Amino acid sequence: MVIFGASGDLTKRLVVPALYNLSRSGLLPERFALLGVDHNDADAAKWRTDLRNFLENQVKRGGGEFEAGEIDATSWDRLGASMSYVSGDFTQADTFERLKAQLELLDRQNQLNGCVLFYLAVPDRFFGPIVDALDRAQMTGESRGWRRVVIEKPFGHDLESAKALNADLLKHLRENQIFRIDHFLGKETVQNIMALRFANGLFEPIWNRDRIDHVQITVAETIGIEERGRFYEATGALRDMVPNHLFQLVAMTAMEPPASFDADAVRTKKAEVFRAVQSLSPADAVRGQYGAGSIGGESVRGYREEDNVNSRSRVETYVALRLCIDNWRWAGVPFYLRTGKRLPGRSTEVAIRFKDAPYMLFRDTPVDALHDNWLILQIQPDEGIRLRFSAKRPGPEMILESVAMDFRYSDWFKQAPAVGYETLLYDCMEGDATLFQRADQVEASWQAVDPLIKAWKAPPQEEFPNYAAGSSGPRAAEELIARDGRAWRAIR
Repeated sequence: MVIFGASGDLTKRLVVPALYNLSRSGLLPERFALLGVDHNDADAAKWRTDLRNFLENQVKRGGGEFEAGEIDATSWDRLGASMSYVSGDFTQADTFERLKAQLELLDRQNQLNGCVLFYLAVPDRFFGPIVDALDRAQMTGESRGWRRVVIEKPFGHDLESAKALNADLLKHLRENQIFRIDHFLGKETVQNIMALRFANGLFEPIWNRDRIDHVQITVAETIGIEERGRFYEATGALRDMVPNHLFQLVAMTAMEPPASFDADAVRTKKAEVFRAVQSLSPADAVRGQYGAGSIGGESVRGYREEDNVNSRSRVETYVALRLCIDNWRWAGVPFYLRTGKRLPGRSTEVAIRFKDAPYMLFRDTPVDALHDNWLILQIQPDEGIRLRFSAKRPGPEMILESVAMDFRYSDWFKQAPAVGYETLLYDCMEGDATLFQRADQVEASWQAVDPLIKAWKAPPQEEFPNYAAGSSGPRAAEELIARDGRAWRAIR
């Protein structure tokens, strides 16, 4: 495995910890070598030491990604012993000649059979040039062993750039060699959406316009932009979250049953969903930007006061959308999507609201209890599934109350510590592309949001900031869903 951007934050926080967890689980290949490439003047010993020190601090601190304690020395030693390093500029041909020589040496030492996974943990502007250089150095051919390339989002910045990136990659690689990774799809509950739908006779018959009133998909974050001011100023919430994270949740929820779990069968059904999405217009969307406020009792600054942000910035940190899917299953069922920074709680969920049953018998019952038929798929922070429905309150009178049945992964399964990349990296090595986006999926996603991107190039009419940090977002988002006689679920 070759990591371009070996000294970067992504490698340190996610990729190498995921490899360490795979080592602990016994899922790393028996013959495995990890080769770092970066412009830093470093060597394998320094790289290995820096990564171990960071990982040790993470493990000692503990949390959702690691059990608090000490690093497992055997698992780390196995990974650390596999590490080597090439220092060089990604734009210089001699870097790739030295990389090729190092791969040939590792191949002879470890009998790797020519199988190489190139992971591009670098800014997207380097994707095309690195693949071009790999091809010129004759490192993409599969005459002896497979060669695969992993790229991180963003897969383009609009429809035109996405098409250009795909064309550039496909000049040198076949589609089955390209793995467009989105860590969102490594989360268990995201994958479990398909199991819930297609493995349970209880849900599939009612998963359509006859029984579902609408769907709400929320990705709420309490954090601000942290140290990503330059990135966010050039990107914004729409580009950063909607064509990838949110649309993947839409696809999992709305796709038709595939004929099998073969990668192409699944990805074809997802692409069909994106192609059926009506193009978004400004009338279907709301944008916002957070100002100063308070979260968890702590005062936080507004977006315009963040580092590397224009003091008069017009970039959105919040997006809400009304999405319509023009196919037989979902005609007339709106999908409401929202995502934002500095919201009151950290939550990612897919909430399916079922249509009301006739309730003439319960005409004197409080209304809220009759309108609380929800199936909620909680992605984070606590993975699980909740079913809300009405039940009779104990007592002599017929009074209904909203109740819930909960399934939590942590109650039923012992889950190994994970950063979210373990399943995805393992699938890359196995050649299973089910959880990775295909070129047509990427382009269909951008096709849906491209009209909105073009419309939003003009300065927003809204006065920014238009929501306080710690609030649920701009008032216009409430008005967007209220036009249809509906309301957002509370963010907790």
